[in-house]
Amino acid sequence: MKSKPPHRSLNCLDFFVNDSTTSKLCHLEAQACCFVVILSGYCQLTRGDSRERSNSCARVGCSSQSQLRYCNVKMRCVVAITIVIAFLQHGMGYTQERRYVEGSNMNLGEALQFLREYDREASGMCFRVTSSQWNYSTNITETNKRRMLEEQALSAKFHRLSWRRATSYTWTRLPDPIVRRQLHMLAIEGRAALPEEKFNELQQLISDMKEIYSRARTCPHSINSINYNYRQSGSCDLALEPDLTRIMSHSRDYEELLHVWRAWRDAVGPPIRSKYIRYIQLANHAARLNGFHDAGQQQREGYEDSDINTQLTELWTNLAPLYRELHAYVRHRLVERYGPERIRPDGPLPAHLLGNMWAQNWRSLADLVLPFPAKPTVDVSSEMLRQGYTPLRMFHLAEEFFTSLGLKPMPPEFWRHSMLEKPLDREVACRASAWDFCNHKDYRIKQCTTVSMDDLLTIHHEMAHIQYYLQYADQPLLFRDGANPGFHEAVGDAITLSVSNPRHLLGIGLLNNVTDDYESGINFLLLMALEKVAYLPFAYIVDQWRWGLFAGDWNIDEMNARWWELRLRHQGVIPPIPRTEKDFDPASKYHIPADMPYTRYFVSLVLQFQLHQALCEAAGHFGPLHTCNIYRSREAGRLLGDILSLGSSRPWPEVIRIMTRGRTDKLDAWPLLEYFKPLTMWLNVQNRDESMVGWSTTGEDTALFARWSQDGGYAVVPSVLITFLAVVFALS
Repeated sequence: MKSKPPHRSLNCLDFFVNDSTTSKLCHLEAQACCFVVILSGYCQLTRGDSRERSNSCARVGCSSQSQLRYCNVKMRCVVAITIVIAFLQHGMGYTQERRYVEGSNMNLGEALQFLREYDREASGMCFRVTSSQWNYSTNITETNKRRMLEEQALSAKFHRLSWRRATSYTWTRLPDPIVRRQLHMLAIEGRAALPEEKFNELQQLISDMKEIYSRARTCPHSINSINYNYRQSGSCDLALEPDLTRIMSHSRDYEELLHVWRAWRDAVGPPIRSKYIRYIQLANHAARLNGFHDAGQQQREGYEDSDINTQLTELWTNLAPLYRELHAYVRHRLVERYGPERIRPDGPLPAHLLGNMWAQNWRSLADLVLPFPAKPTVDVSSEMLRQGYTPLRMFHLAEEFFTSLGLKPMPPEFWRHSMLEKPLDREVACRASAWDFCNHKDYRIKQCTTVSMDDLLTIHHEMAHIQYYLQYADQPLLFRDGANPGFHEAVGDAITLSVSNPRHLLGIGLLNNVTDDYESGINFLLLMALEKVAYLPFAYIVDQWRWGLFAGDWNIDEMNARWWELRLRHQGVIPPIPRTEKDFDPASKYHIPADMPYTRYFVSLVLQFQLHQALCEAAGHFGPLHTCNIYRSREAGRLLGDILSLGSSRPWPEVIRIMTRGRTDKLDAWPLLEYFKPLTMWLNVQNRDESMVGWSTTGEDTALFARWSQDGGYAVVPSVLITFLAVVFALS
């Protein structure tokens, strides 16, 4: 009786004892094993090792039936595991874990000296980079673009050197918590960890994508359309702002809206797609060099909470029922306008019919959905025009709101250097933004202002950013930021909750009278919901899509389909025409090509109502939350100033605890739900006869963005499928 072959360790080129009797199956599978393992990098062979490779693989054989079973089971397991490892290694990349590096220097005095030097030098570098970015954004030329990229490259070198110095300290054991927090912020190198040529390539890609977006122009649908304001009749020079935005807001022509929706995506999506794929690769490379799994994980690190995505999902779960009620009500009105042949009464909504290029803000549908149209509205645009308002006057009005709270006025440099209107003599990036030049005096707003209520609210929002900059100006540079990435937006939006209040508009002379009856209140809350509640799912899914792409949850060959899957699942919208992977619809939103994280907007939607509630309590407000206006409340101003002055010097849960007077240190959906409670009750009644609150999904809906490649087959095999097949192969 033969003894069993001795147990021995196996390597990838020598699995089993050779024998003259070789099973064909064993031999072929073993060759496959060798091939996969060699490709995955576990065998240190080069292209010149063909003889060694073939000889080694040929050594694999099976000498008996028992050895054949031994061979099959062992080798199949190796193949299965190797396939999974090789796939994950290829998709994820492996780097040495070096997140939050620290050294051996425990000298607190030296650490303090380093931080003082860093603050001075980094502030100067920040001024140079911000100035170059401002010059490019307000005058888009190749020269300004080149200078901006040069400054960004210098900044990357500076941050590499700063990272090396910061990580020489054993900062986790230093006794000063302020020093520890600053060094902790410096202990991640960021994208400066990339090799210089790859860093420059990444910056160039982002700049190129932003330029494609800013320069994109489309052709008119019809020269007879009243929604176009031609500089030259029939010319293809319609910009997103203000031309296409105005059409999407005011037109009710189905075909015109479809043309504009498609033309914008045709103009920006395909040209950006290939650049974005490379951007994903480089962003992930930088993240892995910093010890992160992918760039999405690195973005979430800004919240200082590894569980932040779970919290976001829980928040959306709590808020989704309110959104579904709004969706059902708006769908009913749109079916009345466009007919059931274009909108299914229980289905999702075509994305081009919601008054906004991205279906994220439905306020422009007010003329179709307001339940009590005879009641006066709070849109004061016509009154502002009647009173002769200019953009400059609108900015002074916003400044007075903040000074009425006891907060700071805008510095002289603000009025001297800001871009308050769109210039006619050059190309600019019109998206409204607030700028801090890191020198304690130069703060600016860039906005292509028109005289309208929407822009009046935007001005207050952007000036709230400036107020935040002013309040935390005395903090070290590393702490001159929001308490978390959503805080800045939350402050701006919380201010607009008061500014848009009818009582406030009456007080500043833009409304002639205010009626406090039930119907006017429902009208007001519905308008606010069309802006705030309708925005919730879009703000949630943008980074869910982007993070999934970073993490490799789906392949680049299904980017567009995954985008629409998320929008259908969470937002209940579908594309009005079929979309393929030749399209790249996420690029139609600025924050995608501009490399700007978006979860901050979802966080701010929740946080702004928490802040609004806290400020209203400080102001002594009694009554429904939606009737509160903090204008001229010095008590609310003191609380707001205390919160803003902290910057990011403390973890954001501590700031929320200060803001809520100790009630909570978490993001909480309750104040938002409380704000809209009267509307929720009204919507429940209105939707009683609807066939569905929410939406059903049919094959026709998903067929609009099915994931098929150009030759008719699936474009990609997901990683889950590869893993599944490998396990089945091992166990079969």
